[in-house]
Amino acid sequence: MEALLKEIVAVVGAGNVLTGTDVAQRRVDWLTGAPCQAGAIVRPADTSEVSAVMRLCHAANQPVVTHGGLTGLVHGGEVSPDELAISLERLTAIEAVDLVGGTMTVEAGVPLQRVQELADEHDVQFPLDLGARGSCTIGGNIATNAGGVRVIRYGMMRQQVLGLEAVLADGTVVSSMNHMLKNNAGYDLKQLFIGSEGTLGIVTRAVLRLQPKMSSEQTALVACPSFEALTGLLQHMSHTLGGSLGTFEVMWRNHYALLTVESGRHTPPLPTHSPFYVIIESLDIDDETNAARFGQALESAFEAGLIVDAVLAQSDNQRRGIWDIREDIEGLILNLAPLFTFDVSLPIPEMEAYTDGLEAALRRDWPQGRMVVFGHLGDGNLHVSISVGSTTAEVRRAVEQLVYSPLAELGGSISAEHGIGLEKRDYLALSRTPEEIALMRTLKQALDPRNLLNRHKVLAPES
Repeated sequence: MEALLKEIVAVVGAGNVLTGTDVAQRRVDWLTGAPCQAGAIVRPADTSEVSAVMRLCHAANQPVVTHGGLTGLVHGGEVSPDELAISLERLTAIEAVDLVGGTMTVEAGVPLQRVQELADEHDVQFPLDLGARGSCTIGGNIATNAGGVRVIRYGMMRQQVLGLEAVLADGTVVSSMNHMLKNNAGYDLKQLFIGSEGTLGIVTRAVLRLQPKMSSEQTALVACPSFEALTGLLQHMSHTLGGSLGTFEVMWRNHYALLTVESGRHTPPLPTHSPFYVIIESLDIDDETNAARFGQALESAFEAGLIVDAVLAQSDNQRRGIWDIREDIEGLILNLAPLFTFDVSLPIPEMEAYTDGLEAALRRDWPQGRMVVFGHLGDGNLHVSISVGSTTAEVRRAVEQLVYSPLAELGGSISAEHGIGLEKRDYLALSRTPEEIALMRTLKQALDPRNLLNRHKVLAPES
């Protein structure tokens, strides 16, 4: 590796190859804060330098792991001492904003929040939004096909990308920087890299799709008396608000109560005795029309018995206060540590039985255990946090079995939006058929035959 690093220094400069304590001082993910163990961290400046570095690594059979904002939760950024980390932190250029075509062209290391803010300055929006917006990067969002809180309105990251540029394992640059909504000229190659978690190529640039800015944002927190009422409310708001329904985020009582009255971290806008709490947002361009329609939708939901209490945000501060409860991941960690976190999806009608059954199984095996649930119910995604007092490998495996095993029968997924990484790799067969996994291996073999890119992530080594 020492000889290889000398060659890489000639490409990126001595100050952009970190070794020793400069590596160990960096964490490898957001949740655990574990130190990076890479043989070195390489920081190329642009696509051409990424390509040159990968040509050198390919010639030396040197495996690499790509690093973005390191906000992932499935150990996708873990790197061993015999691997190099390629950090895209210097690829931060915003190359162009095309308001006529509705696109923004950026490098992969640009933080999501910067893209959102620049779009806002141009009176448009980039609709992807998630709690890690200040740290996560566009390249990481693409590599994991990020979801977030507005999937119900705008779709996953896959729907926000018109084109991209990626560097293959041998240094080949595949530039598919399409700017058009329609382009059926052969295979849509960008889709190979979106959601592939850096195992097929390193995304370095992207053409993002912009959307009209919604100047009117109505936000309410409501309490539902039952799961039946909750699903009825989703249907009701979808029908009455139509295309303006932007968010339908649900907190089970165990999540809402923990982060308000139990921990004292937030003042509860509503009492904590209802089983479900929902953040509903309506987005539109006309404030008067949006406010009237939103108010009427809530009123008719009351009359139908779908909600029993509600608070309507009257200011940005009140709106932020509601969202702070939903997004207080730090509060979950502080109050439940040590904990396991899960990101699953399943058919909405099955959610109540699934969560009730999971909680009963946890109580059976760990009477002192605790589970809290929240998520993007409108798109079938639940986030489950579980604390049983221990995080040993044996305990983790037992808890994972309880969480994941029922999903196969329900037609659910072990990963709704966080990816597979190392953490969920052994359970992939619960959500993908043997034929699908075989095709994934074929793609990996075709694009990275030496297994240099994020090796052992997503697909387990073949025995």
